[in-house]
Formats: sequence, C-alpha cells, structure tokens
Amino acid sequence: METDNPKEAVLYRQIEGRKVQCGLCNWRCTIAIGGLGRCRVRKNIDGKLYSLNYHKLCAANPDPVEKKPLFHFLPGSKSFSISAPGCNFQCVFCQNWHISQSAGQISGKSFAPKEIVELAIKSDCKSIAYTYTEPTVFMEIAADTAKIAKQKGLANIFVSNGFMTKEALDFSADWLDGINVDLKAFTENYYENLCKAKLAPVLDTIDYIANHTKIWMEITTLIVPGQNDSDDELKQIAEFIFNTCGHDTPWHISRFYPQYKLTDTEPTPEATLLRAFDIAKSAGLKYVYIGNLRTKNADNTYCPKCKELLIERDGFCVIKNRITNSQCPDCGEKIAGFNISLPIKLS
Repeated sequence: METDNPKEAVLYRQIEGRKVQCGLCNWRCTIAIGGLGRCRVRKNIDGKLYSLNYHKLCAANPDPVEKKPLFHFLPGSKSFSISAPGCNFQCVFCQNWHISQSAGQISGKSFAPKEIVELAIKSDCKSIAYTYTEPTVFMEIAADTAKIAKQKGLANIFVSNGFMTKEALDFSADWLDGINVDLKAFTENYYENLCKAKLAPVLDTIDYIANHTKIWMEITTLIVPGQNDSDDELKQIAEFIFNTCGHDTPWHISRFYPQYKLTDTEPTPEATLLRAFDIAKSAGLKYVYIGNLRTKNADNTYCPKCKELLIERDGFCVIKNRITNSQCPDCGEKIAGFNISLPIKLS
C-alpha cells in the first residue's frame, strides 16, 4: 500500500530498532519499518511515521450541520464536510465501509488546506466537519485545515468514534470547537465482536472532553436490535451521559439499517427507539433526539423548563429557531449549545 507525497505524522515517537509508536489513538500501534498501523493509512518509512492519506480526500462537500448529527451547534447552518480513507475500527455495520475499510491502493483527490477553507466559504458554510471516516486517522490534513479555518472565522467539528488519546485531544484543543462521539454500546463484548475495538477508552475520551476541554459535545448511539437495545443497557448509557457529561449533553438515538456485513438484522423497530427516548428522559437528559426515523416531535428542540417549541426541524432542515441570546424567549431558561441562537437563512 503506497501513496505519493506522504506527510510526516504528528504525535508519534521513535523507539528502539527504528520502530515507531503512534500516539493518535488508543491502539498506540508499535510499527516496524515498512509496517502499517491498524488504520492502514499510517506507515513506518525508514524509521519515521507517515500519513498516507494526507493528499487523498474522498469527500469534500457542504452538508447541513444537523446531518453530523449536531443539533445544538450553529443550528441551521452548513458544514463543509471532508474525509480521507481509513479507520481504526472495523464495524460490521459501517455505512461508509467502502472508504473506511478500504484495502490496497489508497485513492482520493489532493486538496490544499487553504483550498478546502476557500471552498467552505464559497459554499456559505459556518464550519468544517471532519467526518464520514474516523478523523483521528487523518489528523494531519484536519489540523492544517482547521488552523486556517479558525483564522477565517469558521468553526471545526469532528465526527468520531471516540478512540483518540488525550494527547490527540490536547493537540486539537486550540482549533476543535465541536464533536459528535459515537458511543456504540455499553459492553466490551459489543465493541469486541461488532467493531474489533474496546469500550473503556471511548468512555475515558467522553469523560475527558466533558470535564477537561471546552469542546461542545453531542453523543450518538446506533440501536442495533438484539445487540444493544435492552432496557438495562439503554439506561446505563443514559445514566453515564448524565453523570459524566451532565444533563445538557444531547443524545442522538439512531435507527439501524442493515448494511455492509450485518445484513441479516432487521431495522430497529420504532417502538424500541421511542422506548430508548423515554428511558433517556427518565434518566434526566434534557435533549434527546431520534435519528434515521421521521417522528412527530423527537427531532425538535423543546425548552426543558416550559416545554415550548424552540427549534423546529424537518429532517436535517431547520424550519424555525426561536432561541434568543441562548435563552428560551418564553421563560428565560438557558439553552445549552455552541452559538445555538445563530440566525439562519430560510429558503
């Protein structure tokens, strides 16, 4: 697996025998000369670690920020979304498996960081999202782009599996404004069997973001029938978010559809998602949303105090945003988020 113009990696150290150890994610891969990390896009070349996907973007386009999903981050705005191949997980239900699990030749198009920012501005985007695959494994192009974006007044967003190290979060502290972390389940068995990964580092990451950074965070859980949909597990996730992050952290409960290697499981029943919604509310979470399923009220934002409608959505489209100065205009309750009362242009 080769690529032209590899970029020297960030956050690695050289160790004995011309090996290197990557410090970006919690696998902390030790890589011999010629070897690859678990993500398959970082390579030891002559005793130095290089990113093979810096010049290989496989997506660069504007999206509604709600698609990330982020419902309390510049609502109603567009986010310029970029991605590079590779991932440090191997989820059997990955919807972007053709780019995250690619093997062999790494393909994509080269974009200069300045060019990405210019495209975002031309597209009337308020932020840049590093998404579709795991942004941790394309940290170099993300960082170079994000620093320019901040200078131009744009925000930066990660959509992540949460497996990055504390060092990676500290590295991004000056330019990362928001993140959606995928908390896939609450058992090590699920992570091991369905994702070839581990749960504990993800919980540590969520804790660190919530309590040691200024990054706005929202959490998503894909509910897979028969895997992570029991009342006990849903309650554990909700209580973890409440106790670790606080009641203001939005939780997106997402509907599963069969794809990639998990095609013998039916889509998540609507009743399961509504049950999860009720469990989350009973646990004390103020902002709970159901994704991948049109519902009457579960994609809107309501004031947690007076229950009045604040943000009305139709899918990923914001129809109305009544929040003023980050407060409910009816009762004055503070509504959590990142520039949540941003004026939007309605088409």
